Amino acid sequence: EPGMGLAPLVVRDIFRHIVELRDRLGLTVLLVEQNAKSALKIADRGYVLENGRVILQGSAAELLANRDVQRAYLGREQDA
Repeated sequence: EPGMGLAPLVVRDIFRHIVELRDRLGLTVLLVEQNAKSALKIADRGYVLENGRVILQGSAAELLANRDVQRAYLGREQDA
């Protein structure tokens, strides 16, 4: 979790460096991060873990659009 316990500006800088390294060097990055919104912004794919098990997976766009993910991990309320 590269952002754990760090100031938001430092976290943004770290994520920017991760993206630069990935893009410039063609690296595959396995990122474990509790801040789902930040992680999905730079990810191609994501996996949602609950109690150590994968309960949902998909492209970053699919997960960002998923209402259950929005409600549980992105702090958005589900429409009534």
